Amino acid sequence: MESYLLDWANLLLRWLHVITAIAWVGSSFYFVFLDSSLTPPADAKLREEGATGELWAVHGGGFYHPVKYAVRPPQLPPHLHWFFWESYSTWLSGFALFTVSYIWNAGSYLVDRSLMDWSPGAAVSVALSFLVVFWILYDAICQLFGQRKNGGAIVGALVLLLVCVASWLACQWFAGRAAFLLVGAMLATAMSANVFFWIIPGQKKVIASIKAGEPVDPIHGQRGKQRSVHNTYFTLPVLFAMLSNHYSFLYTHAHNWVVLILMMFAGAAIRQFFVMRHGWKLGRNRHPAGYALVGIAAIVATIAWLTPRQEATAAAPATANYAAVQKVLEQRCYQCHGAQVQMKNVRLDSAEAVKQHAQAVYLQSVVAKTMPLNNATQMTDVERALVGRWFQAGARTD
Repeated sequence: MESYLLDWANLLLRWLHVITAIAWVGSSFYFVFLDSSLTPPADAKLREEGATGELWAVHGGGFYHPVKYAVRPPQLPPHLHWFFWESYSTWLSGFALFTVSYIWNAGSYLVDRSLMDWSPGAAVSVALSFLVVFWILYDAICQLFGQRKNGGAIVGALVLLLVCVASWLACQWFAGRAAFLLVGAMLATAMSANVFFWIIPGQKKVIASIKAGEPVDPIHGQRGKQRSVHNTYFTLPVLFAMLSNHYSFLYTHAHNWVVLILMMFAGAAIRQFFVMRHGWKLGRNRHPAGYALVGIAAIVATIAWLTPRQEATAAAPATANYAAVQKVLEQRCYQCHGAQVQMKNVRLDSAEAVKQHAQAVYLQSVVAKTMPLNNATQMTDVERALVGRWFQAGARTD
């Protein structure tokens, strides 16, 4: 019953998390596009009011005319929309999903005893510390170097180094799938913390100054803009890390931390292309195709590097009947799918059960290689190839 209810919780939280993430990422991308596409107002009245940019757009049969006031509008409107619940809802639903999927059964999903033989409690504590420590260090870097000359480049280099170190540590300490997800959660936490600690408080201070009739300090807008820009570059790396847990060839690699860094770097480079492309269309910068090419090159290089070799398949026994497969299942799978325990309501200790779940066994153990979980029972490539050959020959159990 517990496993069944956890599956429902996982499904519903994942559904909620995807919906809120779409809302957050969509609004974030839109405002980056908007900022990059604004042109000086053509209307003299708008310029006199302090407007710094405008955009005319058409969508859904109507025309839209957003106008930006970089410091303060001539007067505050009666209704002002705030963009923060998209961020908070995404983080809260994501943390709840992480709790249900990984923390609840940390001994199985977080811990890989071939890497670190620690207790589930210790693994959970260290995993949560990743979220906190990364934010503290990232925030310190932004505050120390963000306002200096060439501060953007310094901050970018130090944050890249910090992400690389965190990725390496996560992959040394945690099961590969959990490590990738943890790095994504770490970056997503920093993104939401940027909104909570800097962007929204800065906007509230600006509004308080306007209401009090005091001069508006532009530093609040500058800091908010800085953190917002960081968030847009974190977005594609975070999405990759979150999606990677479906593809075991990524996180089971011997140098999985390098795979993670390369793919996140590719995502950031491609995001840079799209950000700068808006300015290029208005003649503000040269064509940013180079960034896209660098990102694509990183992806292609990773694909080539991870291309599987055929030695293991060639070494598989020629005889792949049910008797041979049964020996593999008994040694590698019965612990979780036998008479005593049936994880996910799957039992594999009879010919009838194996025939019923043959396709799932093939997909999970041979194609995706997600089973056994974290390869806790050390299923070999030769054994996987044997199961694959048996399934492709018809999965006979007689």
